[in-house]
Amino acid sequence: MGEYSRFIDWDKMDASIQDQDAKELTSTEFQDLKQLARQGYWAKNHSLRAKVYHKLINDIPCRTVTPDAHVYRDIVVKIAGKRSSNTLPMPEFVDNSLVPTYCLNAEGIGAVRKIISCIASQFPDISFCPALPSVVALLLHYSRDEAECFENVCRILACNDPSKHYIDQTFLAFESSCMTFGDLVNKYCQAAHKLMVAVSEDVLEVYSDWQRWLFGELPMTYFARVFDVFLVEGYKVLYRVALALLKFFHKVRVGQTMESDNVQQDIRAFVRDIAKSVSPEKLLEKAFAIRLFSRKEIQLLQMANEKALQHKGITVKQKRQNVHLAVHAENFKSEIVDVKKMRDIWSWIPERFALCQPLLLFTTSEHGCSLSRFYSHCEGHEPILLLIKTTTQEVCGAYLSTDWGERKRGGNKLSFFGTGECFVFRLVPEVERYEWVIIKHPELAAAGSEQANNSSQASDAPDPSDRLSPFLSARHFNLPSKAASMFMAGSSECIIIGGGDGQALYIDADLNHGRTSHCNTFNNQPLCSESFQIAIMEVWGFQDTMCS
Repeated sequence: MGEYSRFIDWDKMDASIQDQDAKELTSTEFQDLKQLARQGYWAKNHSLRAKVYHKLINDIPCRTVTPDAHVYRDIVVKIAGKRSSNTLPMPEFVDNSLVPTYCLNAEGIGAVRKIISCIASQFPDISFCPALPSVVALLLHYSRDEAECFENVCRILACNDPSKHYIDQTFLAFESSCMTFGDLVNKYCQAAHKLMVAVSEDVLEVYSDWQRWLFGELPMTYFARVFDVFLVEGYKVLYRVALALLKFFHKVRVGQTMESDNVQQDIRAFVRDIAKSVSPEKLLEKAFAIRLFSRKEIQLLQMANEKALQHKGITVKQKRQNVHLAVHAENFKSEIVDVKKMRDIWSWIPERFALCQPLLLFTTSEHGCSLSRFYSHCEGHEPILLLIKTTTQEVCGAYLSTDWGERKRGGNKLSFFGTGECFVFRLVPEVERYEWVIIKHPELAAAGSEQANNSSQASDAPDPSDRLSPFLSARHFNLPSKAASMFMAGSSECIIIGGGDGQALYIDADLNHGRTSHCNTFNNQPLCSESFQIAIMEVWGFQDTMCS
């Protein structure tokens, strides 16, 4: 422990972290390191963790010129001067974020500011990095001196491997990560998301805190366990742990009264005091039990969110748009839903489209009950929102990710298209959102397989490792349409929308009659009556050039 104890106040440290076991690292193979990190192999041996961190960080591929310990020794006196390090101003890019003490002594607390100031002088391209103080404070625990800590942090920041990503360094990257986290919550933590929508005026603002939960609020013992795995597996681990934190928060707080203005503070307080309810082992166990998208799929989702922000002109920090303001009460008029219900629907859609305004494209009360007219008004728009009110006052609908013009690829045959972002929902009598499934229908299976065969004959089958997740639209990434999946179908006779938990919606050509197909998976209630008459149908687009 001796060589790695300079900056630590051991009286404040958990005794279990002090070198209890004289272990050595027996393997450096990735799969072995992955398992050892998840199991906490070096968590209770301070010296071993320091050596492992040094090796993992030293193996990070970096820019040719990356500041090292010698650079720090050359510049620190000029940067810090003779004044007290505790009075050093923090760079703007840390965004007034917390500077956690993590059981550091007075010298260590001052060293954090000196190291960050020196990093700012060497990385002028960093414009937004609120996670940096926590990373520096943690790595000081496992560094012999300030210069070594500086070098380790610089290597993390200077990673030039395009397949690896450690810390967001621009507002665009940070903001798109918040949107990506919101998308993941919407898919993997639906119960928690429903609670956030109910108690928060702006769910996007709540989810913008997700990195703060990890880099600042999470106790040092927990953060170190997360960092163990993060250094081995990368950025995806952060999403996993943040999702797990939200799941545990929902489990503990569901049923309790919460003031909407305080939900951010409630989550922060829960994370700070997480030791009262969840152990580090349980937190990681929950995190890795989530069947999350692959790293490639998450990168594609983040790319889509970055493009949406760039098209919107949001590349530097500014006041976040309140998601409830995306549906303006004075401008919104629907014969099916009120503003509150539309805002609820808006909270379900992918974050990159929540920046847009709803735009009425088609309504049977104005344009009549014609499927061809429906197509003509919808073509050229993606995504769209379909709302249906039945003659028995049931209200249901669907979020459709893909332009209905795609149906023409199949000629006169019923053609399948769409992505896994499609979903169906019910608003009346009760609110229910159904996760996507690929359309399954006996009469259509032959047509679907025939189309798939024709497609495969026309071109070589793609490498499975290069295929795009059905969660995202191929058009965002200039990938072949055959990478898309079967979630929507349209012809001159009907439209079909595949929903979740076996739900599917069928609408006849007269736009007067519809029916549903479902199985009661997970005891979900059906989307609406098995056969129904349509009183009115509306189609809404997303009013923004980036959404077209």
